[in-house]
Amino acid sequence: MATIASVHTKTTGFSAASLLAPFRAVGRFMIMLAEASPQMRALNRLSQISDEELSAKGLTREGEVRRILGGAAAL
Repeated sequence: MATIASVHTKTTGFSAASLLAPFRAVGRFMIMLAEASPQMRALNRLSQISDEELSAKGLTREGEVRRILGGAAAL
């Protein structure tokens, strides 16, 4: 003989995911802002250039990063 038991639990609609949702949204927004900055776009362009191309122009990757980031490169 088989017995089937059904358990019904009442939920309040509150979960950890709903508590964390605003923090995730703020985090995604901050990442979006950082990726949209002119410095980030310049660094992305720099990463697409080979070391050989840079040296042909008389530049170094480290020098270009310092130029792009300015004083922030010392951190």
